[in-house]
Amino acid sequence: MTSPLIFLDGTARAREEVLSNAARAASGLHACGVSEGDTVAVLLRNDFAFVEATHAAALIGAYCVPINWHGRAQEVGYILGDAKPKVLVAHADLLAAVRSELGEALRGILVLSVPTPPELVRQFGVQPGAEEPVGSDRCWPAWLADFQPWSGAPPRSRATLIYTSGTTGNPKGVKREPATVEQAKAYGELMRAVYGIAPGVRVLIGGPLYHASPNACLRQAIAQAEIIAFQSKFEPEETLALIERERITHAVMVPTMFVRLMRLPEQTRRRYDVSSLRWVIHTGAPCAPEIKQALMDWWGPVIYETYGGTEVGAVMLSTPDDWLAHPGSVGRLTPGARIALYGENGKPVAPGEVGEIYVRQDSLADFVYLNDEAKRKSVERDGLISVGDVGYLKNGRLYLCDRRSDMVISAGVNIYPAEIESALIQCPGVRDCAVFGIPDDEFGESLAAAIEPEPGSELTTEQVRDYLSERIAKYKVPRRIDFHGALPREESGKIFKRRLKEPFWKDTGRRI
Repeated sequence: MTSPLIFLDGTARAREEVLSNAARAASGLHACGVSEGDTVAVLLRNDFAFVEATHAAALIGAYCVPINWHGRAQEVGYILGDAKPKVLVAHADLLAAVRSELGEALRGILVLSVPTPPELVRQFGVQPGAEEPVGSDRCWPAWLADFQPWSGAPPRSRATLIYTSGTTGNPKGVKREPATVEQAKAYGELMRAVYGIAPGVRVLIGGPLYHASPNACLRQAIAQAEIIAFQSKFEPEETLALIERERITHAVMVPTMFVRLMRLPEQTRRRYDVSSLRWVIHTGAPCAPEIKQALMDWWGPVIYETYGGTEVGAVMLSTPDDWLAHPGSVGRLTPGARIALYGENGKPVAPGEVGEIYVRQDSLADFVYLNDEAKRKSVERDGLISVGDVGYLKNGRLYLCDRRSDMVISAGVNIYPAEIESALIQCPGVRDCAVFGIPDDEFGESLAAAIEPEPGSELTTEQVRDYLSERIAKYKVPRRIDFHGALPREESGKIFKRRLKEPFWKDTGRRI
């Protein structure tokens, strides 16, 4: 029987080889003093080493802390200081870029340097020589060879310790208690319900593995999937080719990927056979209904949507049939989930009224914000947790408005940028966009739009305003529109909105 395979940018390795390396790494981590409950940090792009290091930490009951490799040295240093890992596993070029600024943050940490693979060197324009370990760092492959595979007793299950994206202030580490046997069983059933993972599936995990959803899918798929495919960088046509070549059945993606796929010429889209797809789930941000409908017209009724967060897991699920009947919703409660919405007065709101969303997924062990007990208490109400979103319930289904922190209050009126972005992303000539509030002496806040045009587009401010004015209320049309050669973003396409907002608020002495 052919061994299940793991693909990265077309390079394949047998799952047994990757898991064997993980078991050797577990022995190595244990020999270096990593014990159950300790932390191991990874500063890695999508790579086999990410899978190996993450699984190794799980084998010995340690928490793996994946660091957003797009972060600046100050942001990486903050997480190292907050999580206090005993070991850092990092791509050689990423380490070279931040080492001189990290200084004391690396003191006492064993650094294991992973040679940056040639494909990543090409994809990200790594400078010659930066792809190899230097100095006193241990080289990951050579270090693994020193150890025999781990054979210790399985510890209690621990989730990955993921840091939230930090829309305001520093990111927060979400650290869960070890799961009970009952919780671990219920969580496995939840993941099957959400991701559809079962023995023999062929999975494409889109987006960076330091995000909660791709990471959760990886942990579920590693023991069951026949094929697990990653990409170091999302390219729409390459993704279609991969789906056809490997007969992908299940995929985890984000809405921005859908937009970029739909913008391929129709002739290009029709060139690839995607009929193997059975379950494509998206998360991370709302998807414009028009985009989702167009993708279903192309791929068929295979698009699922989950809503939740790093703190609460997957609490809502929208199946293709349910979404087609109730477009715009993010679905119904998943097994084991609870929900309530509260108004600004702290009281529950009636169905159809907008409120802050509080949820709980009982299959997940409780969590703390690492080193921030007060912040953890502030997000809980009646045993439920808020991840900062607002929306409303209708017919048992949840509809999102926006993030509470992104909501703009202009002249006393609540405005939700997500609604504007949903319209703006469909404007001809707009490749991507972000809408946010900026200070306004008269109204408190006003709307600004940052637009990344399609290459070669000659889009003007007037064209954008005219387009939006035909589709949304005029008071929602941004007063300021800026065009950018490239918006600050992650590989998933998610925009760092905070970096766009900061220059406007920096010297105002306020945030709203």
